[in-house]
Amino acid sequence: MNQYNETIAREMVLSPRAVGNTIELLDQGATIPFISRYRKERTGGLDEVQIATIAGLLDKCRELDKRRESILNSLRETGKLSEDLRRRIEEASSMTQLEDIYLPYRPKRRTRAAMAREKGLEPLARIIMSQHEGSLQTLSRNYLNEQVSAEEEALAGASDIIAEWISEDERARRIVRRHYRKEAVIRSKVVKGKEEQAENFRDYFDFSEPLHHCSSHRFLAMSRGLDLGLLRLSISPDNDKCQEELESCFVRGNSESAQVVRAAVRDSYKRLLSPAIETEFGNLAKEKADDQAIRVFSDNLRQLLMGAPLGQKRIMGIDPGYRTGCKVVCLDAQGKLLHNEAIYPHPPQNQRTLAERKIAHMVESYDIQAIAIGNGTASRETERLIQNIRFDRKVQVFVVSENGASVYSASAVAREEFPDYDVTVRGAVSIARRLGDPLAELVKIEPKSIGVGQYQHDVDQDKLKKALEETVISCVNAVGVNLNTASRYLLTYVSGLNTQTARNIVSWRDEHGAFASREELRQVPHIGDKTFEQAAGFLRITDGDNPLDNTAVHPERYALVGRMAEDLGCSVEDLIGQAAIREKIDLKRYVSDDIGLPTLTDILQELAKPGRDPRRQAEVFSFDPDIRQITDLREGMVLPGIVTNITNFGAFVDIGIKENGLLHVSQMADRFVRSPQDIVSIHQQLRVKVIGIDLERRRIQLSLKGL
Repeated sequence: MNQYNETIAREMVLSPRAVGNTIELLDQGATIPFISRYRKERTGGLDEVQIATIAGLLDKCRELDKRRESILNSLRETGKLSEDLRRRIEEASSMTQLEDIYLPYRPKRRTRAAMAREKGLEPLARIIMSQHEGSLQTLSRNYLNEQVSAEEEALAGASDIIAEWISEDERARRIVRRHYRKEAVIRSKVVKGKEEQAENFRDYFDFSEPLHHCSSHRFLAMSRGLDLGLLRLSISPDNDKCQEELESCFVRGNSESAQVVRAAVRDSYKRLLSPAIETEFGNLAKEKADDQAIRVFSDNLRQLLMGAPLGQKRIMGIDPGYRTGCKVVCLDAQGKLLHNEAIYPHPPQNQRTLAERKIAHMVESYDIQAIAIGNGTASRETERLIQNIRFDRKVQVFVVSENGASVYSASAVAREEFPDYDVTVRGAVSIARRLGDPLAELVKIEPKSIGVGQYQHDVDQDKLKKALEETVISCVNAVGVNLNTASRYLLTYVSGLNTQTARNIVSWRDEHGAFASREELRQVPHIGDKTFEQAAGFLRITDGDNPLDNTAVHPERYALVGRMAEDLGCSVEDLIGQAAIREKIDLKRYVSDDIGLPTLTDILQELAKPGRDPRRQAEVFSFDPDIRQITDLREGMVLPGIVTNITNFGAFVDIGIKENGLLHVSQMADRFVRSPQDIVSIHQQLRVKVIGIDLERRRIQLSLKGL
C-alpha cells in the first residue's frame, strides 16, 4: 500500500499522507463526493477531480500488480523464471515495460520463426547472430535434414528466427518507440472509388500531420472514416532513420553473417516491429482522443445538469409539431401531470384561433406561471403563437432543449411513471419538467443520448459510461436532493445509495409519509450506518424537526453546531437565522484532532445559506423575430443565440433557425483560446456576428470578435 501512496503522490505531486488517507477511505467504501466534502482534514482538501484521479491511478497500479503476478506464475509453471528475470519483472513500473520483458517468454502462435525452430535451425541462427567470419553456405549445409533440403532454406529459416529475436528485444522496441514518439506522422487517404460516399470526410482525402499534433476530433473523424471503409490510415516515423539505428545496434562489421543480420533487421522492422508499434501508438492516440472527447462531453453534461432551474412553478409544456399538432401538458408545482391535450395551430390544419383560446383557457384553469416550448420542429412558430396570446396574468415563456426527450418518452422509466399515456404526452412532460429542474429530469435519460459532446459513439463506451455517471453523481451531490420529493431515479445518484436503497426510500415514504428528519432514514430497510454516513449530508428536508436537516451540515457534526449555539446562549435556529450571532463564533475554539478549520469553515458557510440552490436562476430569452430561416441571414448581422454544444474546435449556437451556427475557437476572442470552454458554456446566452453563410452546405460561421 505504501508503494501505491508514493507512486501516485509522485505522479500527482501530492502529499503521500493525503494520498494514503484517500486510498484508505476509498477502500472503506467512501464515495468521492463524501470524501471531498466531509473528509477534508484527512485528504488535505483534495477536490473531486483529484480524488477521482487517485482512484483511477490506484486501479492502474493494482491492474499492473495483478498482471505482474500472472506473469510470474506463468514463468514459474514453465520453469523459465530466473532470479534476474524475477527482479526485472518486480521492478517494472509500467504495463508496456512489463509486457516487453515477458514478450520473449510468452506462449506464441505458430510463427515463421517457430516453424524454423521445429526444423532445428535455432543453433544456426545463434551462430549467424554472433557474426563471425566464415562461409555461410558451408555452415548452413550442416543443418540440412528431412525438413530442410537446401542451404537457402536453412538461411531463410535462421533469418526468421533472428528477425523475431530483434522484434522481441527490449532495446529494439525502445528505439522504435522513440522514433514513433518524436517523428510519427498520421496519414489519411480516401479509398479509391469511394470519393462520393466519403464526401463528409473530404478534409481527410489526402491528409497528414505529426501524430502528436493531431487533435482528438480529427483523429476520431479519421477513425470513423476507417471503420466505415472510406479512408485508409497509417502511422509511421522516418523508416530509414529508424532502420539505420536498429542496424547500428545489431549489425557488426560487413561479413556474410552481418549481411544476413542486416537483412533480418530490415525484415523484423517491416514485418514485425513497425506494425506492432504502429498498432501500439494507434491505440495510445485513440485512448488520448477518447479521453479528450469524454472530458469535453463530461464538461458539457455538467453544465447542462447544473443549468438554471425555474424552481417549483406550475408549468405548461409544449412539444411543437406541424401535421401531428402540438402536445400540451399542464403540471403542478411538484411536476405532477394535471392535464394534457393536442392543439393544431400550424399547417396543414391551421387552427390558430382555436389553439390560442385553448392555451389561454388552460393557463387560467391550471394557474400556469411559465410555459416551456421544445426547441424542435415548429418551435419558433409556436413561440410566436404563445407571445401573441393576451393572458390574464404574467406568464414567462422559455424555449427548452428537447434533446433526449424522445429517448425518455420511450424508456422503461417513462412507462413506469406514465403507464396510461403515450410517448407524445411523456415527451411534453419531460420538456416542462426540465424547465423546473433540469437536473432532476435529465438524470432519467442515458447521458450520451442528451446530445452534448462529439463522437460519443466512437469513443470507448465503457469509459464514456463511467465518466458520465461520475459527472451525474457529482452534480446531484453538489446540488443536494430533497428527501421528500426526489424520484427514485434521482435518489439513485446520491452518495452511498443505489437502485435498491433508492427504491426502499420511496416505498417507505409512500407508506409512512414524509420524512421528518434525516435520522428517520435509519428506519428504511438496508440503510445501515455506512450508507447513512455516506448519504445523509447530501439529502435535504425542508420544514423538518431539525433546521440543520435542510443544510449540507453532516449529522455527525450536529452536536458541534449545538455546542456553538450553547456557547453563544442561543438556539440553532438563531445561529442559522442571524448573521450577527454567527460573526461571534471563534472557529479556533472548536478545532480538534478530527475537525479542522476547513470543516468548520464549511459548517459556517452552510449555516449562512440553508437550503440555497447553488445553481443560477433561469432567464427568459428571445431570438431575433426577423430571422426564421437561413436565407434571412446576411453577413455582418449581430444576433442573439444560445450555445447548444461545445467541442474541441468550437461551439454550436442556436440562432433561432433549423441550422445551428459554428462559433469556431479561432473566432471566440482577439487572443489565443486554448479551450472553447474557457469562453463559453452550455446554454449560455450571447450575441454573435454572422461572418459566413454557405447555403449549399447549410453551414453558418459565427464570431464573437469585436462584440
